[in-house]
Amino acid sequence: CGNPGAVLSYGFWQSRYAGSSGAIGQKISLDGRSFEIVGVTAPGFFGTEVGRTFDVAVPLCAEPVMRGEGSGFGRGDRWFLDPMGRLAPGWTVERADAHLKAISPPIFATTVPPSYNPAMAKDYAAFLLTAAPGGTGVSGLRREYGTPLWVLLGATGLVLLVACANLANLMLARATAREREIAVRLAIGASRWRLVRQMMAESLLIAVFGALGGVALARWLGQGLVAFLGTERNRVFLDLSPDWRMFGFVVLAAVIACVIFGAAPAAAATSAAPSRSVQAGNGRTHTDSRERLVLRRGLVVTQVALSMVLVVGALLFGRSLARLASVNPGFDVTGVVSVSVDLRQAGIEPAARAQAYEQMLSAVRAVPGVRVASRTMVSPIAGLEWNGRVIVDGTLSQSLSYFNEVDGDYFRVMGIPLLAGRTFDSRDRPGTPKVAVVTETFARRHFPRGSAIGRTFQMEGPPEAVAPRYQVIGIARDVKYLDLREDWKPVAFVAAAQGEQFMLGVDFLLRADVPLASLTPSLTRAVTRLAPSAVVSYQTVARNIRDSLLTDRLMATLAGVFGLLALLIASVGLYGLMSYSVTRRKAEIGIRMVLGAEPRGVVRMVLGESGLLLGVGLIVGAVLAALATRWASGLLFGLAPWDPVSFSLAAATLAAVSLAAAWIPAWRASRLDPVMALRE
Repeated sequence: CGNPGAVLSYGFWQSRYAGSSGAIGQKISLDGRSFEIVGVTAPGFFGTEVGRTFDVAVPLCAEPVMRGEGSGFGRGDRWFLDPMGRLAPGWTVERADAHLKAISPPIFATTVPPSYNPAMAKDYAAFLLTAAPGGTGVSGLRREYGTPLWVLLGATGLVLLVACANLANLMLARATAREREIAVRLAIGASRWRLVRQMMAESLLIAVFGALGGVALARWLGQGLVAFLGTERNRVFLDLSPDWRMFGFVVLAAVIACVIFGAAPAAAATSAAPSRSVQAGNGRTHTDSRERLVLRRGLVVTQVALSMVLVVGALLFGRSLARLASVNPGFDVTGVVSVSVDLRQAGIEPAARAQAYEQMLSAVRAVPGVRVASRTMVSPIAGLEWNGRVIVDGTLSQSLSYFNEVDGDYFRVMGIPLLAGRTFDSRDRPGTPKVAVVTETFARRHFPRGSAIGRTFQMEGPPEAVAPRYQVIGIARDVKYLDLREDWKPVAFVAAAQGEQFMLGVDFLLRADVPLASLTPSLTRAVTRLAPSAVVSYQTVARNIRDSLLTDRLMATLAGVFGLLALLIASVGLYGLMSYSVTRRKAEIGIRMVLGAEPRGVVRMVLGESGLLLGVGLIVGAVLAALATRWASGLLFGLAPWDPVSFSLAAATLAAVSLAAAWIPAWRASRLDPVMALRE
């Protein structure tokens, strides 16, 4: 690689070098290695992976220098690159894709890693290179959150429709109040189209101001969403600065909203004959036409139905998250801390690593406040895995098993009960027969007849190597390995003291009697005293589990917010309709009371009308929710999309809130003075 240069990101250049052109040609030290700064990226450039950014970029050839023994450069069994390029003139993505697929077989057939066994080599040789459009970069976030965000976008659209239906009802009520004015203008020669345009302009003004307010709010909420998606060990970078696409979408949404809540009221308000409207304005009759009444009630039913969909979704995602959070992982996470030590720059020779790791573990155990500590290769629910197939009695299993390298105190730290046999101790040292503690599922799957204690298995390895044989010395309770959604996996724990010590880092798990914040300085000093260049990071196992539920928490939180918004808008809409209806029917209500109607009868009449609209809306909403939730079934845990409890709770909640909103105008109607009502 010679003398590789480094390119700074624009933000890093501004923050560290104050944007000085003198930074070019200076040296920058990365992990103790010197690079010459040769350039600065343009503002806004973050790389090719959406959701990630960088401070300093170095050439690919510097990867072996930076990673040392951990380098994956030139190895066919390491997958860490996303090649990107520009098509030559005359080439299309489809042509490039076909060409890459055609040349793939010889490429993979001649590059099979020597460490692969026949089965792995066969799978490797079947791989194909493909070409795909790269204009939007690559993104793990897109793959992970694509479906959830589309579901949430649909929910956002439903909230917009609920709001539009509410505004349409308000605009219709306002147009009805202006009925005489509109009739007079029509009578003296104004065209219906001119009046419709005026009312649509008023609707557009509301939509525009709402859209501008939404843009301002979205910038603030967008940053919160990005922070929500990031974790302690996995930061997310997304530039949500407004651009023409966002403004175009906002303008389009505003126009559509304007049409939805403005067109129908404008058309209805200008459809009545001027003579009839003038006569109605001079008389005592204040009842709406049948068409307007149907439209008004239809809008309320629409609000209730769409709100039912959103509340059902909120309950489904909320109950799914609650079920996930209550899943027993097979271990006790209370007070368990993961300490990760990066030793890539420590310069510890392979032959000395075993002793160094034991010294660090002893130092960690000696820190005041640490009750018990152990060493592990794979921290629980941290997104890492070590898997492979095992050989039992000469037969290779077809399913994967999962492994971890730990010491004997691991089971004490994690609170994993031992069901039979023993854990690792001083007898399990380098040079002695390799041993393992397996979980219940591992024992049942690979040793279905009789006890697994004393039985042996081998891990599948390279064809030229002798697969190590492990004797089962203990059986532990099943544990979750990758995430809480998974079924119990077959897991084998092997003794850390008998491992190959090839890792350029080590993880310790400990159970402490004091808060993590008060423990970290002492732990860092204990480790760096033995390896001054070590980088130490901390994470609680409880936080690992919380981070693993990120998608579920996102869906539950935002679906809950949308459900509450819809509930509020629908209840306000029903309240508005009933209040307007009572106001328009004052004379009718007064006559009923003069003829002997009791106040409770008036309340029943108003609530009965509300209940009818509510019932129709709930039935329609339940059908729509049953259809809509099927698209989100893959995001739920332990619940069917048509979960009856969620549907029942949603209906009960909507009914309670809506009837409470309708009771206020019903109570006011029962308190009317009949004489005053008739005079009005």
